[in-house]
Amino acid sequence: MSTVVIGGGDEDGSDRAPLFSARAVLALVLVGVVAFAALAVLSAYAPDLRSGNDGRAHALSKSAIGYAGAPILLKGLDERVLVSRTWPNGFKGAVVVLTPSASQQAEVLKPFQGAERTLIILPKWAAAADPLHKGFVRKVGLGGGDFSKLLGAYSKDTRLADRKAVARPVLRGAGGPFAGGTTLPLGPIDRLQTVSGAGWVPSLVDETGAIVLAVSRQHPDVWLLADPDLVNNQGLANLDTARAGAAILQAASEGGANSILFDVTLAGFERGRGLGRLMLEPPWLAATLCAVSAAILMGFHALARFGQPRRRERPFALGAAALVHNSADLVRMARKEAQLAPAYAALTRALVLKAGGGHMQDRWLEDLAARRGAAAPSALTVEAEAAKTRDDLLVVAKKLFDWREEMTRERR
Repeated sequence: MSTVVIGGGDEDGSDRAPLFSARAVLALVLVGVVAFAALAVLSAYAPDLRSGNDGRAHALSKSAIGYAGAPILLKGLDERVLVSRTWPNGFKGAVVVLTPSASQQAEVLKPFQGAERTLIILPKWAAAADPLHKGFVRKVGLGGGDFSKLLGAYSKDTRLADRKAVARPVLRGAGGPFAGGTTLPLGPIDRLQTVSGAGWVPSLVDETGAIVLAVSRQHPDVWLLADPDLVNNQGLANLDTARAGAAILQAASEGGANSILFDVTLAGFERGRGLGRLMLEPPWLAATLCAVSAAILMGFHALARFGQPRRRERPFALGAAALVHNSADLVRMARKEAQLAPAYAALTRALVLKAGGGHMQDRWLEDLAARRGAAAPSALTVEAEAAKTRDDLLVVAKKLFDWREEMTRERR
C-alpha cells in the first residue's frame, strides 16, 4: 500500500516559504502611504471638487431651476463672469447675483453690501430630485414663502403674487435702469411671479402693472428680480426669455463696465481655509514637504540596521575582568574606597622603580624627583595615608598618576 504525502518539509515547517515576501510588504506599505496622502489632499480640497449639480437653485446647478446657463450665456455676450465660491472680501466694480432661499435670514445679505450692485433673485418653485436622472428635478408646486425677514432691511412688507396659468407676458420699462418705452417680450412663463412693497420702486412691470424687477427705494444699488424663470435654465431655453434675462443682467453690469459674480456661498459651496488646505499651499507648502521628507527618511532609517549588532551578554560574566568589577563593586558598597589610597601609592612607586631598571633605591627615587621638580614620593605616600573619603582618593590618585608620567616621561 502506498502512502500519499500532502505538502512537504519538516513537521515544524522550518523550510516553508514566508506568507508574504519582502517586496509584497514594501509594495503594500507604499500603496498605503500614497493612498493616505491622496485622501488627505482630497479631504482638504473636497469643497472645490464638488460639482454642485444637486438640483437646487444656484449657479452650479444644471437642473431646470438652476442658473448654470446664465454664466455661459453672459460669457457668450463678452461679459466678465465668475461663479464665486469665496465669502465677500471687497466687491468694488462687481455686480453680485444672489439666489437665497426663503428660510434664510437677513444676516446672510449683509456681507454683500459693499458690492457695486446686488441683484437678488427670489425663488419660485418647490422641486424634488428626479430619481431617474441625477441632477434633474420634478416640479412639486410653488415654493412661495415669506421674504419679509430676508428683505426687511429694504422693505418692511415684501409680498409675492403669481398668475394662475401659463402666459406670454410682455415686460415694459417703468423707471430706473429701464426707462419708459422699453419692451421685453417673454416666452411662455408658468405662473409669472411679481412683487410689491412700500420699499420697492418698479423698474420692469408686466401688462397689469405688477412689478417683476424692482429697485430698493433706500438702496438704489439693490435690485430684486421676482420671477427666477427669466434667468434660470428652463427660462433660458426660450430665445425671447433668454434675451430678456440677458438684458436685465447686462443692465446690472452697465453694459460690461462691471464684472458679474454669481454667488454660491449661500448654497453652501464656499471655499474654506482649513488647516489641511493651509499646509498644502504656499508659503506653508515648503514646511509640509520638509516634514514629509523627514518622515520618509526616518522610515527608511528604521527599516535598515546600522552598525555592528551588539552581542548578547551572559547573565553572569566570567574571567579576570569580571572578578575585578565584582571586587570594585564590593569595595564601593562597603564604602572603603579611601583605604585603597596607600596601596595605589605603593603600586605607583613600584611601577616607577620598575621603569628605572628595578635595581633603584628609595634615595635615588627621591633625588630623581627633586631634579625633575616633581613631588617627593614620601610626601605622596603620607597624603595617600591621610585620605578619608572617596573625593580624597580621587585627588591623590590624580597626583600619583601625574607624578608617574613625569618620572617615567610617559607623556612625551
